[in-house]
Amino acid sequence: MDMIFFDNIDKLGRIVLTTVMVYVLIVTVTKISGKRSTSQLNNFDWIVTVMIGSLGASTILLKDIPFVEGVSSILVLYLLQFVVTKYASVSPQFSNFILSEPRIVFYQGQFLPDAMRDERLTRQEIECAMRTEGVNSFDDVEAIVFESDAKLTVIPKPSQADDQSASSNVSETINPLM
Repeated sequence: MDMIFFDNIDKLGRIVLTTVMVYVLIVTVTKISGKRSTSQLNNFDWIVTVMIGSLGASTILLKDIPFVEGVSSILVLYLLQFVVTKYASVSPQFSNFILSEPRIVFYQGQFLPDAMRDERLTRQEIECAMRTEGVNSFDDVEAIVFESDAKLTVIPKPSQADDQSASSNVSETINPLM
């Protein structure tokens, strides 16, 4: 019961020093690795981010894990993420394998219940996305897409004043998903 608030100064010093070093490492490597590390996360990026956080915390708090081993595991994860995302950017087949495909969950005034059920989305979540975009009526929406990064994209209907090219642009963005 006496170690609830404080154990010993050596352990505390180790934790503080390791925390600073792991923080500097993660901030530096994240900056070097680019925007992909902190952008809108898809499932793959999210898993890597959670793993890096877990490894960082383990390196800081567990005295059985030397700093060099924690750093090595974090650097290997960043390297793997770089290699996988680099390969995914040049190989559509690999990209399709590791990333989920966007999916239309609302189209031309109709909720798509099979797509919503498969993606585990509720009507309330779709309506929330509409409100976030300032859309108040289903009649103003061409489609709503559940993206690879788990965001809902609201695609408005082209207005009557728009020319023919605007309506073909909407079709071009939705067509590949149908």
